[in-house]
Amino acid sequence: MSTTSTSPTPATAFPGGTILGYPRIGRRRELKKAVESFWAGRTDAVDLEVAAGTLRRETARRLVDLGLNPDDGSVPGSFSYYDQVLDVVALLGAVPERFRDLLDDEDGSLELDGYFTVARGRGEDAPLEMTKWFDTNYHYLVPEISETTPVSFADHRIVREYAEAKEAGVTTRPVLVGPVTFLALSKAADEAGDGFHPLDRLDDVVAAYADLLRALAAVGVPWVQLDEPALVTDSLDVPAERLHAAIASAYRTLATDLARATDDTASDDAAGERPAILVTAPFGGLHEDALALLAATDVDAIAIDLVKGAVPAGLVPGLEGKTLVAGVIDGHNVWRADLAAKLDVVESLRGLGAGALTVSTSTSLLHVPHDVEDEVFDVTAAGTTLDPRLRDWLAFADQKVGEVATLAVALADGRESVADALDASSAAVASRATAAGVVVPAVRDRAAALTDADFARGPYAERAAAQAARLDLPPLPTTTIGSFPQTPEIRKARAAWTKGELSDADYSAAMREEIGRVVTLQEELGLDVLVHGEPERNDMVQYFAEQLDGFAVTASGWVQSYGSRCVRPPILWGDVQRPAPITVEWSAYTASLTEKPVKGMLTGPVTILAWSFVRDDQPLGDTANQVGLALRDEIADLEAAGIGIVQVDEPALRELLPLRRADQDEYLRWSVGSFRLATSGVAPATQVHTHLCYSEFGEVIGAIDGLDADVTSVEAARSRMEIVPELADAGYSRGIGPGVYDIHSPRVPSSDEVTELLALAVKAIDPALVWVNPDCGLKTRRYAEVEPALAHLVAAAREVRSTL
Repeated sequence: MSTTSTSPTPATAFPGGTILGYPRIGRRRELKKAVESFWAGRTDAVDLEVAAGTLRRETARRLVDLGLNPDDGSVPGSFSYYDQVLDVVALLGAVPERFRDLLDDEDGSLELDGYFTVARGRGEDAPLEMTKWFDTNYHYLVPEISETTPVSFADHRIVREYAEAKEAGVTTRPVLVGPVTFLALSKAADEAGDGFHPLDRLDDVVAAYADLLRALAAVGVPWVQLDEPALVTDSLDVPAERLHAAIASAYRTLATDLARATDDTASDDAAGERPAILVTAPFGGLHEDALALLAATDVDAIAIDLVKGAVPAGLVPGLEGKTLVAGVIDGHNVWRADLAAKLDVVESLRGLGAGALTVSTSTSLLHVPHDVEDEVFDVTAAGTTLDPRLRDWLAFADQKVGEVATLAVALADGRESVADALDASSAAVASRATAAGVVVPAVRDRAAALTDADFARGPYAERAAAQAARLDLPPLPTTTIGSFPQTPEIRKARAAWTKGELSDADYSAAMREEIGRVVTLQEELGLDVLVHGEPERNDMVQYFAEQLDGFAVTASGWVQSYGSRCVRPPILWGDVQRPAPITVEWSAYTASLTEKPVKGMLTGPVTILAWSFVRDDQPLGDTANQVGLALRDEIADLEAAGIGIVQVDEPALRELLPLRRADQDEYLRWSVGSFRLATSGVAPATQVHTHLCYSEFGEVIGAIDGLDADVTSVEAARSRMEIVPELADAGYSRGIGPGVYDIHSPRVPSSDEVTELLALAVKAIDPALVWVNPDCGLKTRRYAEVEPALAHLVAAAREVRSTL
């Protein structure tokens, strides 16, 4: 069926405000626990479905209690068992060829077992590649698409989840990654022909989405949300012109050719082929003309990010028939909003000519913790983690829903209707600005006194010679990235120590015992450069935040990183300095146990910022230099203790790269500078390593070189060494450790598989530069996986070494 001008002039969509998504792991990590129990075989798929259904219903009711309307689609249905991009793969049945046997023969759908297999791999079948979701610390699975990838409306789960919520009394709004962004983020499968791009399958994917919309309309869904963040970045390998043409084509089919169901026509199948469509563009400002492009379609509402994006200028033709959803509450950070200032922004949108205005978060709240009220603020209580004064400065997901609801009331009824709330938010912002510790003059003075010499080391050739003489390593030296499995015994000891049930001395003894075990294991495996395994660290960022001034940490502020993996990002609220050494004791003890070189392990300044909720009252570069100076002091103490190798991990270097190319040079200037500030105080014979992961590195090869590390390890196993030829082509001439063991999957690679990957590396780059290591740390793996995998890694290194 084809119609024209299908969208009626709407009343305000979501007049009480809305959000673009909500944390889905559970406020007590219920989904994580249920999924991991299923993976372990302790429960079955029915048990998992029941646990997930309970969580979805509780979330919907919670959002209604917080002020969202239960009846008009204001409550987003943004649940996922693992990843929202993987959900679209399942929706379409678009799995790689190696997993086709997992599809149901009749309808092409994936059962839960198959869904998780695509995410985690099996046997010799590698899982989908994982990389960062725009500029967040969330990781998505990269679809693999070819000319022959099956594409259809295969999975009706999203329809069932709507019906489930409706039965519980809440009319939700199904949320999906939009068809254009899904394909723009996909990679061409290995079997794809030359010149193929996943967007070549746009018509097929849009046809499947159209079938989905018809199915949603048939059960009475009033609104559907399609996320198109591809429209805020110019860093994809797709020209903006092609993206825009794809958007115009996709939404001509989905919004114009499918007639919108209305209250009057919902029962008339011929007149109601789709719900109303909300298209969102989070994580930045829209491309030039992209708002006009969306306004020219027959979508019913458009959500724009007004935290990272600016208010568009002038009238936008086509908006008069649509609701403009103003994303003014920051979905990506935890600071309480100045509601009066946010209301000013919303009201400034009236000049764009939209048919109606409402308010929302700038992004999904997936990226922030659930609830400030879950934290303990009583300084006399055991387990306290947050200073009481922080309460008024913070807004987690639940508080942000409240902020949206307040702004919606103000927009409808005037500022005087919420005067007390506006005054309270302004007072909180003012209190934060003047609090002790936010500005520390000694920290500011030290940063102001820095010179170019503080950011530079001597020539690499001189350093390499001095390091070779000191370390005496074989070709293709083997090592790990730093962490070893965190066993239940380690976690129990740390928990008991945190609660005061284990003395400092007993805790230290337990950690030293674990370090000794890890050192013995590494020596038995034959690794060349050892690590202490980091048993004392709860998280690679939180551990440092707990010991640096200017940070606070949470007890319950869990945020999903990928799959069932959750982290508790620290809160960087003030000027940063190091009151005492942090890692020296552990590294020195490790070195006393072995004759082999030991790496000191630190987290770099950019990653500490990227994986924290960072103050928004000064430039990020200034904050990065403060962290860099604190780490510089720590490295100096490690060097003084006799540690000859120091690794400063920067897995998030690519993550914070601005989504617009025009902003990237300035970011790379200060991010690379903060790393060099941290590492440039050492002697030539001290070898500096860094590590990067979860990233598409092509855009930052120059920055990787600019870090001036002596050795850089990078994630490379899932992409089969894609980064190595790129580094060779760029003239990279220092040590490189491309990961040969994918630690994000439970599968154990064979010696032959690791040997093949390593052979690819030494073929593309000078073998004298190559190190052999896993993709990332081993913290989340089990020893039953780690020990054979590392044995295979060492065997592969010896095999390839013998051919040099």
